[in-house]
Amino acid sequence: MHDFKWSDTEKKVARAAYDNALQKELAAIMVRFKELANAVNSPHELWEIEAYLQKARKRIDAKYDYRYSRLPLLLAQLVFQNLVKREDLQKLSQDKLEIIDSLLEKDRNYFYENDE
Repeated sequence: MHDFKWSDTEKKVARAAYDNALQKELAAIMVRFKELANAVNSPHELWEIEAYLQKARKRIDAKYDYRYSRLPLLLAQLVFQNLVKREDLQKLSQDKLEIIDSLLEKDRNYFYENDE
């Protein structure tokens, strides 16, 4: 990706969007975990929960990469997944917004493929 310079304001905007989206995803995982745990009827089902949590953690760890060089791609993905509102990114510089918008417009197939 591009090697943009990030102002302090942009860093705060990106961090807030990142943190809010991460919290939403973690909250959804916790809800699903509780549903699975409440439905456990046998010891075998415990390992299914463990497998779910391992898969969720790998997905989260791979997705939430806070390197500034990767942030425009992640922010575009989060907007695509409705975890971040495009309006919440307005204080980013025009070049970063153009990259995000371009990714949203041209690379939707990427987000569909990686939206598991």
